[in-house]
Amino acid sequence: MSKLLLSAALAMFCVEPAAAIDTRRADVKEFIAHMADTYSFKKRALRKLLKDAEFQPAIVEAIAKPAEKAKPWYEYRPIFVTERRIQEGVEFWTAHRQALDQASIHSGVAPEYLAAILGVETFYGRRTGAYRVLDALATLSFDYPPRAKFFRDELEQFLLLTRDGRLDPKTVKGSYAGAMGAPQFMPSNYRRFGVDADADGRIDLWSDWLDVCASVGNYLKEHGWNAGEPVLAEASVAPERAADLDGRKLVLSETVASLTAKGVNFDSALPGEAPTLLIAVDEADGVHWRVGYNNFYVITRYNHSALYAMAVYELATAVKQRMLEADAGQSPAAAQPAAASPAPAAPQTASPIPVTPASPPATTP
Repeated sequence: MSKLLLSAALAMFCVEPAAAIDTRRADVKEFIAHMADTYSFKKRALRKLLKDAEFQPAIVEAIAKPAEKAKPWYEYRPIFVTERRIQEGVEFWTAHRQALDQASIHSGVAPEYLAAILGVETFYGRRTGAYRVLDALATLSFDYPPRAKFFRDELEQFLLLTRDGRLDPKTVKGSYAGAMGAPQFMPSNYRRFGVDADADGRIDLWSDWLDVCASVGNYLKEHGWNAGEPVLAEASVAPERAADLDGRKLVLSETVASLTAKGVNFDSALPGEAPTLLIAVDEADGVHWRVGYNNFYVITRYNHSALYAMAVYELATAVKQRMLEADAGQSPAAAQPAAASPAPAAPQTASPIPVTPASPPATTP
C-alpha cells in the first residue's frame, strides 16, 4: 500500500502545472508588436493581458490525441450516435424548428444536418467548453510548434473579435482548441461565417438559435454544399479487388464512374462524373466500405475527419427518422423505447458579438 501511495504522489508531482505565458519570449514580443503595428493595440495592455494567460499542459495533450485520430470507427461511433443524443436531437428540432427551417431555406442544407452538427459538437449547445479561450489559444500559439502559426492567427482573430464585440477576453470560454459557442467556431470562422439572422446587429453563437443555425448553414454553403444531393452511400468490394483500393484519403479524387470501374458496388442516383471519395470503415469484424459524395466532403471541412462526418451523417439520419415518425403521429419513444432524457438545457452564454467585416478564412482544427 505504501508503494502505491508513493507512486501516486510521484505521479501527482510529475504533472506539469499551469504557468503564466512569458511575455519576454521573442515570439510573444513579436506577436505583441504585430498586433500593435497592424491593429493599433496598445502594447502595454496586450502585454498585461498575455501575462494573465496560462500555459495549460492538458490542452497540448488533448490536441495531440484527438478522438478522430486515436480511435477506430467502432469505438468512435458510440460516443456520438447514442439513443440519448438522437432523442435530444428530436427535442432540439421540435423546439427550434423555425430557426432550423429558416437556416435550411437560406443555405440549402437539410435541417437534420444542421441539428446533427450541433449535436456532435456541443450536445445541442449544452457543452460549449470549459477552457478560457485566451489560455487555449495562447498555449497553442506559443507552446505547440506543430501548429503554432495557425493558432497564432486564431489568437489574433480572437483579440479582434473581443475588441470589436466589447467582450472581456479573460472570461470567454470554449474548447481546448479555442472553438466557441454552440457550433464551436474558431475565432476566424466566427468573424467570417457568423450570421446575424435576426438582424439585431449582433452575432450570438451561444444562445441566439436563429444566429446559430444560420451560421452553421452558411459555413457549409460557403464550403460547397449542394442542396438536395446525398451525403453517403454504403458500398461493397470484392475481396480480390480490395487490396488495390485506398479508402484513407480525405479528398474527392474519384467519381461515381471511376469507383464503379474499380469494382466498388454502390447505388447512386448521381451522374457518373459526380465527385466521390472511398472510405475504409474500421468495424470490429474488419474493414467495411462507404462512398462519400461532395456533401460528405463539405462536412469534413467543419472537422477534418471522415469519422466526424460519418457520425454527423448517422446522427442526422436517425434524428430525421424519429422526426418523420413523430410528424406522422407515432411517438418516437414508441418506435424505440429508451430511458427518459431531460430536455436540452440552455447553453452556456456569453455576450453576443456585434456584426464585423469578414476576415481571411482559417480552417477549423
